[in-house]
Amino acid sequence: MTSRKMLANAIRVLSMDAIQKANSGHPGAPMGMADIAEVLWRDYLNHNPSNPQWINRDRFILSNGHSSMLLYSLLHLSGYNITIEDLKNFRQLNSKTPGHPEYGYTDGVEATTGPLGQGLANAVGLAIAERTLAAQFNRPEHKIIDHYTYVFLGDGCMMEGISHEVCSLAGTMRLGKLILFYDNNGISIDGEVKNWFKDDTAARFEAYNWHVVRDIDGHDSNSIKEAIEISRVTDKPSLLICKTIIAFGAPTKSGTHIAHGAPLGEEEIAATRKALNWKELPFVIPREIYRSWSAKEIGHTKELNWNKKLELYEKNYPKLAKEFRRRIQGDLPLTWQETSQKIIDQLQTKPAIIASRKASQNTLEAFSPILPELLGGSADLTLSNLTAWSNSKSITDNPAGNYINYGVREFGMTAIGNGIARHGGFLPYTSTFLIFVEYAKNAVRMAAMMKMRHIMIYTHDSIGLGEDGPTHQPVEQLAGLRMTPNMSIWRPCDQVETAVAWKKAIERYDGPTALILSRQNLVQQNRTQQQVKNIARGGYVLKDCIGEKPELILIATGSEIELAVEAYQKLHDEGYKVRVVSLPSTDIFDLQDIEYRESVLPKKVHSRLAIEAGIAEYWYKYVGFSGDIIGMTNFGESAPAKDLFKVFGFTIENVLLKARQLLK
Repeated sequence: MTSRKMLANAIRVLSMDAIQKANSGHPGAPMGMADIAEVLWRDYLNHNPSNPQWINRDRFILSNGHSSMLLYSLLHLSGYNITIEDLKNFRQLNSKTPGHPEYGYTDGVEATTGPLGQGLANAVGLAIAERTLAAQFNRPEHKIIDHYTYVFLGDGCMMEGISHEVCSLAGTMRLGKLILFYDNNGISIDGEVKNWFKDDTAARFEAYNWHVVRDIDGHDSNSIKEAIEISRVTDKPSLLICKTIIAFGAPTKSGTHIAHGAPLGEEEIAATRKALNWKELPFVIPREIYRSWSAKEIGHTKELNWNKKLELYEKNYPKLAKEFRRRIQGDLPLTWQETSQKIIDQLQTKPAIIASRKASQNTLEAFSPILPELLGGSADLTLSNLTAWSNSKSITDNPAGNYINYGVREFGMTAIGNGIARHGGFLPYTSTFLIFVEYAKNAVRMAAMMKMRHIMIYTHDSIGLGEDGPTHQPVEQLAGLRMTPNMSIWRPCDQVETAVAWKKAIERYDGPTALILSRQNLVQQNRTQQQVKNIARGGYVLKDCIGEKPELILIATGSEIELAVEAYQKLHDEGYKVRVVSLPSTDIFDLQDIEYRESVLPKKVHSRLAIEAGIAEYWYKYVGFSGDIIGMTNFGESAPAKDLFKVFGFTIENVLLKARQLLK
């Protein structure tokens, strides 16, 4: 029988060889954590390499994503669709083995991990989703959702602030099926971390209400197994502090920062092979080691047994099982299209002057009864973001609920939302003020990169916030979101556009959507049935000079639509040919065919005026250099909203002045 040490050494040699061939990478952590990985993956991890998307698999997150060769080696050895050739192509163009694990590139990679701490945060989301889905669907004697979330992380993840946000929340929620393995090797890029990181990490996590196992020998399988065993039966999340040696086995570079982020070099690799008693050539793994590592047969059996459980569940709870299958497949209810469109059409016939944040809440109230997969929350701003509805139930009070009180944790909340989306069975929405997207920005970026189906609600969308002043008044945030690849952004002008924005967000499966909503009340616009339909195209003609080519086009979004419409009416009365274009979603509009875009914004009409209480520079894309923009070019001020709109030029007088200059 092949020894555990040799099975772990297979990870070490594959990692150091692939990194050496690429002449780039991080060999230290894969070599240091190989023994822990061998115990976890071979003795505990429930997964099926032949079906990486099996819903009841255990989740494994490599939060210290720079050590990606550890994960790629594990996937290859256990039987996933990762070949030796893929390992040889580590960090090369179009390979399945990029420098950091990328969700969607590689079977078995649960999340894109690179920015330290976010994999940990995603894992908290995965654990929340597991517990909530289990509470909603499991029945006595029928546990169809029952799995663990395991995380590898290092000093970098511990130092990043997001680790505090999410681990504090995880402890409060008592997420007992979340188990972290802390690679406590004492080394980072700059050297020994004791010079800048003296935290008592164990005490810190005990204060979070975590179960902590100290002083685990990360190179002793019995010590590792004992720690895992006791962690799997506690009702608290667990932190296993594993003392390891970075680049274990390398004669001169182990235990040093030199091994953290650079290839070991041919001479050191040869010496390491000798020290590990590894006699094979690079990228050659003996058959007996492959046989010991393969999880295909046992993984297939585990999923087969689970399928039998699901069949029995279906016999006892046929309606619940049907809903469960719909949820995990991500399908919308059969009645969705008809019901949602009916709600939108009814809104147009019932005008209301309300803030778009209130319109959003009303939409949630209308949509949520047919969408039980909605799992929402706010970063301690529920009463301001208006993200709760009449049947919202906190999962803190009721594990089968549908609402999460995230506390003041914008970054953590967003990354947790990504984890919930990644788990399956839920459509998460998260919320805060638009200005605080700055705290969450990297998790927003990761949502877009991973193409997560995650709805982000950002209220208090402009200087209209008023007296709270420039620290709370978003200026450049909206443009930044719009310029993020694969983000879809909506800034609706009334309750009808808000409902359409929600519908489009719910129906989007290939990325996140941000809804940018007002604090102040907005007047509902009159529309024809065709105009209501055209909202879904991201931009449309709201007011026009019938039968004639416009001399001027006013473009606006959100609260500034009212200014554009008022100016249109006055200019129309003066005999000018003017068009108003509502452009609530520029990215959706840009995806329309050229004929439609030309029908809304004809190229021959050069006189264009954009009006939006956000950064002005963004709008040159739509007005060109012959047009004009009423927007922000600096930060706001602390004053009532009406005074701010006046001083920054968002008045009918200024709109008319700019419009007449363009018309001349």
